[in-house]
Amino acid sequence: MSYIAGMTTPFLFDPQALALHRRRAAAAPADFLLRHVAEDMADRLAVILRPFERAAEIGPLSPVLAQAVRPRLAADWQDVAIGDEVLPLQPESIDLALSALALQFVNDLPGMLSQIRRALRPDGLLLAALIGGSTLTELRAAFSEAELETEGGVSPRVAPFADVRDMGGLLQRAGFALPVADSDVLTVRYDNAFALMADLRAMGAANMLVQRRKAFTRRATMLRMAEIYGKRFSDPDGRIRATFEIIWISGWAPAAGQQKPLKPGSAKTRLADALGVKEYGEKDV
Repeated sequence: MSYIAGMTTPFLFDPQALALHRRRAAAAPADFLLRHVAEDMADRLAVILRPFERAAEIGPLSPVLAQAVRPRLAADWQDVAIGDEVLPLQPESIDLALSALALQFVNDLPGMLSQIRRALRPDGLLLAALIGGSTLTELRAAFSEAELETEGGVSPRVAPFADVRDMGGLLQRAGFALPVADSDVLTVRYDNAFALMADLRAMGAANMLVQRRKAFTRRATMLRMAEIYGKRFSDPDGRIRATFEIIWISGWAPAAGQQKPLKPGSAKTRLADALGVKEYGEKDV
């Protein structure tokens, strides 16, 4: 197991490989996923009726996000790189932290969330999107089956991304108030598995796992993977499906007078009554 110098947290991602993949992808990026996230983030910010004086984008510079969000914010904008997983921000120096598809490659995500929380002023907001655990389940399954058949074993190829069910707890551990986590699942279609993999390289998301196999994948394995993918995950027109899960997280830095969630069981009205529906097991008499 590998560790970052000075940290006790084992890390999954090779930062040098990640930086290399991003440099290669910069020449001709595939940014459709980032554009989807940027538009959604702008819409989510639009319903928050409060001004933000100083905003920071956490992660690699994303012109797509800046173009979508900055016109809607009357705020100073700061681009903050996550170098060595240390956030170069002073405590209580910003009141809005945004991140688009960057936090999924952080090895110490709880630690990064804690750093963001410390950088936020009271009643400051974190709004971030990261890749979720259901992403590329089809590619993972096809590669695993192909490698077992052709090589007798399986090597790690797709990162074990976050589960939306865990994110609310991580926000609470980091000290955020009113934590919220939800997910959005997109299905993208491709001509074949090789077209999908080309898009992943153009996103800078090729395999950067520390435990990845360093040698080139056998041609027979690649061909068998594409064959399995096409048979198991294709539509009637022959195009294959690829799943991308986007997890959205938000949380506020605690502040005096801030809204507090109700204690469990303290509600005076049932949700079923408010919606005018019957709960499971209810029947008319």
